[in-house]
Amino acid sequence: MNWSIDFAPLIPTPLVWAGAVIALALIAVMLFRRTRGAPLRALAVAAMLLALMNPTLREEERDYLANIAIVVVDESTSQALAGRPEQTSAIRSDLENRLGNIDNLEVKWITAKSGTDGKATGTELFAALSKAMANTPPDRIAGAIMITDGQAHDVPENAAALGFDAPVHALMTGRPNEFDRRIEIITAPRYGIVGQSRDIELRVVETGEVGTRSSAVRLNIRREGQPDESRITQIGRKELIELPFPHAGTNILEVELETADGELTPANNRVVVAAEGVRENLRVLLVSGEPHAGERTWRNLLKSDAAVDLVHFTILRPPEKQDGTPINQLSLIAFPTRELFSDKINDFDLIIFDRYKHRGILRLGYYDNIARYVNDHGGAVLIAAGDDFAGRYSLFRTPLSPVIPGKPNGRVIEKPFKPLLTDDGARHPVTRDLPGLAGKGKEPNWGRWFRQVDVTPDRGNILMNGAENKPLLLLDRRGEGRVALLTSDHAWLWARGFEGGGPHTDLLRKLSHWLMKEPDLEDERLIAEAKGLNVTIERHSMRDTIEPVRLLTPGGNEVTIELEPSRPGIWRGTVKVDLPGLYKAESDAPPPVGKLTAVAYAGTEDTREMSEVTATKKKLDPVISATGGGAIWTKTGALLESSDPSSVSVPRVTMLKNARVLAGSGWLGLKDREAFVTKGVKLTPMMNGFIALAALLGLLSLAWWREGR
Repeated sequence: MNWSIDFAPLIPTPLVWAGAVIALALIAVMLFRRTRGAPLRALAVAAMLLALMNPTLREEERDYLANIAIVVVDESTSQALAGRPEQTSAIRSDLENRLGNIDNLEVKWITAKSGTDGKATGTELFAALSKAMANTPPDRIAGAIMITDGQAHDVPENAAALGFDAPVHALMTGRPNEFDRRIEIITAPRYGIVGQSRDIELRVVETGEVGTRSSAVRLNIRREGQPDESRITQIGRKELIELPFPHAGTNILEVELETADGELTPANNRVVVAAEGVRENLRVLLVSGEPHAGERTWRNLLKSDAAVDLVHFTILRPPEKQDGTPINQLSLIAFPTRELFSDKINDFDLIIFDRYKHRGILRLGYYDNIARYVNDHGGAVLIAAGDDFAGRYSLFRTPLSPVIPGKPNGRVIEKPFKPLLTDDGARHPVTRDLPGLAGKGKEPNWGRWFRQVDVTPDRGNILMNGAENKPLLLLDRRGEGRVALLTSDHAWLWARGFEGGGPHTDLLRKLSHWLMKEPDLEDERLIAEAKGLNVTIERHSMRDTIEPVRLLTPGGNEVTIELEPSRPGIWRGTVKVDLPGLYKAESDAPPPVGKLTAVAYAGTEDTREMSEVTATKKKLDPVISATGGGAIWTKTGALLESSDPSSVSVPRVTMLKNARVLAGSGWLGLKDREAFVTKGVKLTPMMNGFIALAALLGLLSLAWWREGR
């Protein structure tokens, strides 16, 4: 039971106080003048005022609620270092016993872990605390205890942001005299031009007690396709390291810091910088042999590609055309054959011949230049053939024929057909994901074409067949370069939407970018990716089977991985590794590709979590001090202290009611909130009816009696 007195004035409270002031003044005058009966009159006035205040005796039946202590256990990445897991477990076990011996106390245990989504969120102790408070009344929280190394990244700016009025304590793991070194990236590029280099700015940072260790440190630098480099630097000095971009796509550089004696962990002595290599705008030369319906399709496609600089010529007046018009009266631009096919041919990434006939415009020596441009200089040629390719003016009847993968037999097939994928087409990245495919053996959901040149394939891969199951699209590698032959000029029908159209944009863009060696479109490709300490290898190939992949570890060992088929042309495999670092995958590919390599960095996903790992009170001190809590080391770092991580010193815990300081040497305090639930209330009037009237009349009568004597 709990008793209290409530007041419910019968008149406005200000009037009661005004009457009390007047009454006190009159009684004071009477007392000063020593009037008889003044004390009795004072008591009568007090009884009248008390009656006006209408006092009520309040009797409550209460059920007291248990206090709640929230214990947050830090299980972030930094807590996995240097015996801290064993230390945390020992602290928890001891703390469970101590809290279990406190009456009327409920304990909530919460775990705070590093994020698993790859984002650098760090340790979020207070986010875990807020989550635990979602279904906890703030007026029942006796305090929060955190078992942590102090490396928290979401400490609130002030204690009011906690949402409760109780102490925050920290039981510290680790030791106060820890020492660690790490590499800090100051600036790093996110991309670079292929063939160029950009600088990374970094420095080596020390935390904790330095002691007598040397300030000179060694950095080991690893770049793709280059020998390792070793460099001596000083603690805190900025270093510039060159990051080359040998290829398009992801380029990786690893920097490793030599481990020092007594260092807490070497896990953060290694950093990896990954940046995207981008090529400068690709230069494409499009030569149309004559104006035709499909010419604009090629032009619009290439002009709309932001990565392509297009040079386009259309032959409007062939040499055999003789109509008597003087040359100086023609508003035509002369075809700069020497500049394009001799002086500047190697400046182009791709040459497209669109329905082009050999009619003496290009001398035979220029075709030989184009063949050498493909074989020796890694250039690319695409022939979009019409009926011209089957006649006597065919490009196959020039010195360009050695690089063309199909030989025309002089026949032009003019009948409706739908382009169909071959088995190679289902594997090749240019065609395997074209929109409208309906599955193996089923007719695709796109429109028909009506003309195709019959060719006999000599080499390369046939990705699509057309009329009478004849080769429609052939791709081939020649020397360092690439060649494609499209044996129909009716791709423009898809662009015009005939019979629903088709994926002309996807097909022609992927085709041109494969010829220009886009990394994502390579048919023979090796990809390595890492998430945490899991390395996934993906192999793309046109073959039916592939060899195992060799994985080279940072320690110099070699692991063989057998990949499993995932879909046509793609094999995958995942391996769990033990050490963080740069892993290099190797696989053999058929000539002329040769050996394929890929690199991936396996390690801690949350770099923020591993940037600082030495145990510290500093980050939690503002909140702990503001709430009256304390931070206590469970390992003092003394020379005679046990080296066993499970040997810890946990302070005693006690409940306090009105104290402001809730921590001291060897003890922690929790706040007794005295929370309760009221089950019933009984109200008893104290000054009403006959009681008040009798008291008032009795006191007045005594006062008159005293004054009459």
